Amino acid sequence: MNMLQRIEHWGDTHSPNWLSAVRILLGIFLMAMGVLFVMNRDDLIGVISQKPALAAISIMLGHYIVFAHTVGGLFIAMGLLTRFCAICNIPVLIGAVFMSHSATGLFSVYPFMALSVVVLLLLIVFAIEGSGRISVDEYMRRHPEKVRNRKYVDF
Repeated sequence: MNMLQRIEHWGDTHSPNWLSAVRILLGIFLMAMGVLFVMNRDDLIGVISQKPALAAISIMLGHYIVFAHTVGGLFIAMGLLTRFCAICNIPVLIGAVFMSHSATGLFSVYPFMALSVVVLLLLIVFAIEGSGRISVDEYMRRHPEKVRNRKYVDF
């Protein structure tokens, strides 16, 4: 068993229920930050107008941030692919920590450095810990026959 599998196994077996509530709140917070980033798209346009040579990179970065926060936040809140979504959001938060007080104001949706650091630390915790007991991943792990045999969705 390699190191990644041992970390995943430890996270799956040592998960308190209150950590699921923290995971859900973190996911909701990330979704809200994704929406705020879309609402502050003028800052991204300002960065692009300052350096037109970086326009393609800035546009791709903006789309990545919005997608990682909104979809990743939704998946983290539900407990679906939590480790993957946390790892996808970590680079965004590292950028927010190091560029939160830049002149461009691109990461102005994170008003405080401490907030960015706390969210980054929580993402690292959930990248190691996983989704926990109250999650879609746990339901699919406990009921594989229901997931595999379902041919349609009933409401």
